[in-house]
Amino acid sequence: MKKLVQVPGLLPGLLVSGLLAVSPSPSAAADSPTLDKIKSSGAITIGYREASIPFSYLGPDQKPVGFSLDLCAAIVDRIKEALKLPNVKVNYTPVNSSNRIPLIQSGTVDIECGGTANDKKRQEQVSFSVATFVSQPRWLVKADGPKTAADLKGKTVVVTQGSNAVGFAQGVNAKEQLGFTIVQAKDHAESFLMLTTGRASAFMEDDILLAGLKAAAPNPNALTFLPEGYAKIYYGLMFTKGDAGFKALVDDVLSKQMASGQFEKTYAKWFNSPIPPKGENLAFPLSETLKDRIAHPSDAVD
Repeated sequence: MKKLVQVPGLLPGLLVSGLLAVSPSPSAAADSPTLDKIKSSGAITIGYREASIPFSYLGPDQKPVGFSLDLCAAIVDRIKEALKLPNVKVNYTPVNSSNRIPLIQSGTVDIECGGTANDKKRQEQVSFSVATFVSQPRWLVKADGPKTAADLKGKTVVVTQGSNAVGFAQGVNAKEQLGFTIVQAKDHAESFLMLTTGRASAFMEDDILLAGLKAAAPNPNALTFLPEGYAKIYYGLMFTKGDAGFKALVDDVLSKQMASGQFEKTYAKWFNSPIPPKGENLAFPLSETLKDRIAHPSDAVD
């Protein structure tokens, strides 16, 4: 079992797992392979999603925007300060559900600023920040279609390849003995297209990601959620496993934003206000579970 330790110099009460992490400072690069790489190259590479509204997606000018990108901007500012490199170049690399973990593991991407679920299986491959969001997998359907999950019996449903929804859909199918066919699309945009064109009766994904796709649709009222929800999913920013110095820096930035109220302001900007490209408002208030994580930052998962 990993030992939880207090990191010197960080926000009181912030715990990180693994070996003792150092306080992010100008010398932090010596204790962090990621920070050492950034210092040597003068650049950081951020992984982003092209269609994960409101976390990370392409805005009207085809540049990446979103809630997670705003959080990562604050992290980049801290890195510049810690390394005394005010001109660190920020490179952006698009990632998807299938390649995001390999790109982190290979060092191609330094930090993924998307909408990625933290779970125990993924923790064996990569590390996550303290939780930045809490979601639930749900079904999105056409408003004139199925009314409950039981209505999916014998139908075709879609999930996005590499998403944690693949396992949830398989579990629901087995437990409820629904006998539906699960098709895996390459990304959320393709999954959504399969639903709206009638090639799939339902699309399972985390509720907030579905809410973003629904809000951006030409006719949002033509789509609705089924009442069933499954589990709690904790999102976090993702980076290389075992880099305690980098994790300490990332978690400290997020935890201090949570303590100061800045995190909730950023949340309101993307979840409770009009957002690009169409000025839609997701009207997705803070959940009680996320409020608890804001009060007590942690990367723990159920």
